[in-house]
Amino acid sequence: MPIVRRRGHEVSSVAFRGFIAVDFAPSRSLSDVMQELKTSGASLKLVPAEHFHSTLKFLGDTEEGLADEIVGIMRKACEGHPPFRAMLQGTGAFPSLSRMNVIWVGIEGARPLADIAARVDVSLAPLGFRPEGRPWSPHLTLARVKGGGNLDRVRQILQAHARDSFGEALVDRVRLKSSVLTPQGPVYTTVAEVPL
Repeated sequence: MPIVRRRGHEVSSVAFRGFIAVDFAPSRSLSDVMQELKTSGASLKLVPAEHFHSTLKFLGDTEEGLADEIVGIMRKACEGHPPFRAMLQGTGAFPSLSRMNVIWVGIEGARPLADIAARVDVSLAPLGFRPEGRPWSPHLTLARVKGGGNLDRVRQILQAHARDSFGEALVDRVRLKSSVLTPQGPVYTTVAEVPL
């Protein structure tokens, strides 16, 4: 197996498309919103319910030889944060409702995740992962907008649920995950997990 160097680190060149995330189970009320979006007539790429997660750090192509170091950084970033409960609350779109690219549900009470995300971001920079340059945004992606048709209906749905609560979730672990892109959509696999 060939060896490559990444910012002074010798690692194997086998790579995976990596990200660090917290998984969330969908509530019935959130599934109902997803059904509304699905039947809106808009060109949306909906996220399957089993893939609901909040990305703390997108890594991109990641050499397998760095996995242990990444997990060590995750473990250190999670120190001092016990398991906690967060609320899925409100809907919206990035960059805005008038120019939608990503449709999301918000996460209330996620300050520990913001801290973990910031620590991970700083600590991964020496391994060659580019810092985000902006604070982590507490949200789950529900869908990506693929075209401009029927977006007024999507706006109505998001405005109708902008203040709704979609249930509470226990956050008790952070995962290093890999994503394999397929014609049917991404396939996610957990590479490692770090408990809080």
